Amino acid sequence: MQLNSQDADIKYWLGLLRVEGIGCKTFLSLIEEHTPEDIFSASESTLQAWGVKKALIERIISFNWQTVDYDLQWLAHENNEVLKITHPLYPEALKEIYDPPPLLFIRGNPKLLAYPQIAVVGSRNPSALGNKAAFDFAFELSKFGFVITSGLALGIDSTGHQGALSAGGYTIAVVGTGLDRVYPASNKDLALEIVNNGAMVSEFPPGTTAQANNFPRRNRIISGLSQGLLIVEAAQKSGSLITARLAIEQNRDVFAIPGSIYSPLSRGCNAMIKEGAKLVESPQDIIDELSQYKQRISFLRSEPEQSLLDLEQQTLLNLVMFGPTSIDDLVESSGQSVESIAVQLLMLELQGHIEATTGGCYIRVK
Repeated sequence: MQLNSQDADIKYWLGLLRVEGIGCKTFLSLIEEHTPEDIFSASESTLQAWGVKKALIERIISFNWQTVDYDLQWLAHENNEVLKITHPLYPEALKEIYDPPPLLFIRGNPKLLAYPQIAVVGSRNPSALGNKAAFDFAFELSKFGFVITSGLALGIDSTGHQGALSAGGYTIAVVGTGLDRVYPASNKDLALEIVNNGAMVSEFPPGTTAQANNFPRRNRIISGLSQGLLIVEAAQKSGSLITARLAIEQNRDVFAIPGSIYSPLSRGCNAMIKEGAKLVESPQDIIDELSQYKQRISFLRSEPEQSLLDLEQQTLLNLVMFGPTSIDDLVESSGQSVESIAVQLLMLELQGHIEATTGGCYIRVK
């Protein structure tokens, strides 16, 4: 990865991530007023004055920078990226959750994180009908324009990814390991296909092995990235239900395919429907519920890489100054709605014409 000016300090972000005992909330709290570079440069007394706990101070001061070397080597390879939470491409939806990851490691296309997404989750040992439902729903939702997001696990996760790929669409795999490995190993070929036609995402740095407590953490990112979550088949006590309840806490739409009262694989879905998940029988049910994303999908699907802008986008770009310009200013100047401007700003940002700044403003960069 070629580091740009925004990423010149990435070494210090990676270092802070690897300091033992610094979780997401502590990390984000520390960088509210201080840069990671400032934190590592500060003296013990300064860190104490900033309210850093004694145990963390000792780990920061004695930090072994060799642990970051592997991360930097991984980032030097093609298709490997890392997004800081302050980066324009860091997904806004994920910032809304209780404990967003400060860094996202990515293999593939990071711009897809901005696309409207449907998470597809369910049993690792689904029935034949469950597999068919996961494939068909993912296929049709992908054809409509949603990115299909899941966790690369065996069963419904894998089938959801495959359904999107078969439709010629995009899919994102959020994993519970570092991106220098694939878990489960049997999904190695699928992972490579996802990198080439979507993205693999992890909050864990390279070298992180598969550990049981990593996967519930992964689940909050799957739901956090998505506008809606579909449960296909799930037992009454399963990781899929954890993900579904996280989605509810994050104010995401949750959909469930009902099943037989005699099937253990249907009990989780039926239970979630009782708790307020929306019963769905076809992909169109989800498309109808999330129809507000149709315009955004249309814009994003209209070749976001091309440099030529349509008249509406060029007109709006001309109103964005090379100094901070607020959305309110753009609404007043253009006479357009906030929703229409937000969609166009996202397109202009993805094409590199503007950048988001603090305070919800934008600046023109070319």
